Amino acid sequence: MAALGSPARTLRGLLRELRYLNAATGRPYRDTAAYRYLVKAFRAHRVTSEKLCRAQHELHFQAATYLCLLRSIRQHVALHQEFHGKGERSVEESAGLVGLQLPRQPGGKGWEP
Repeated sequence: MAALGSPARTLRGLLRELRYLNAATGRPYRDTAAYRYLVKAFRAHRVTSEKLCRAQHELHFQAATYLCLLRSIRQHVALHQEFHGKGERSVEESAGLVGLQLPRQPGGKGWEP
């Protein structure tokens, strides 16, 4: 099993994704039911004096998996918006998508000596 990092880092990542999701609505993310649920769940599954706290590790694994899902969805939407086909593009726009520039003619388009 891969290392999960600290539970606090996972919680901060989840809260960051909640902020990204609520940025469009304009409401503070702390007013959402998802925020209250996450904080309540992480507080309920704190590390105890037990040597092995299976419930705490299980919650952390599920939270890390959900964080990965939220990040992947956000990145997918961003890539889809950037590269989604918008109909026919000009040669300059197509070259710009892959980071190229077309050569410039000395007198502009249609210049003849």
